Amino acid sequence: TTYNRFKALPARQGLECESTLKPWILIETAQTPGHGAELCLYQRDQEFAIQADNLELMNSRNFASEQALATLACKKLTDPSEARVLIGGLGMGYTLKSALDELGETAEVLVMELVPDVVRWNQGLLAHLAGNPLDDERVTVQVGDVAQMIKRSRGSFSAILLDVDNGPN
Repeated sequence: TTYNRFKALPARQGLECESTLKPWILIETAQTPGHGAELCLYQRDQEFAIQADNLELMNSRNFASEQALATLACKKLTDPSEARVLIGGLGMGYTLKSALDELGETAEVLVMELVPDVVRWNQGLLAHLAGNPLDDERVTVQVGDVAQMIKRSRGSFSAILLDVDNGPN
């Protein structure tokens, strides 16, 4: 399936915008739990995007906020080498990669992801985008609700990073 998210823009100074845009190709879909939104994974050349109900949640060309979230949080840790960090939401792996870059070799990172297919995408097609962070021995991934993990953890994490705030209601 081919999908172009952008309407043709009027040509300016001889540029034909429509003909220069490559189409987005739908790679795969995944259902969020509880009859929620359908996630759609799109690709255009080397760029990837994940949408939910026609809203872009993340894009492989724009991940500065994910990097900032992890970097700012991990820099506040008193002992990053021994930290135990919880990340809610895997996305395309950029928050995880940035956290790993700030943490020591003996730190532990638990990633809670609600959608099993997002984990699978990060183990395969999207793995290279953030440098294969799921291959790091410090990382454990669990499919489930981060809110439930927070309730069960009772303060056992040095930091909790929630990268789940931009999805549809």
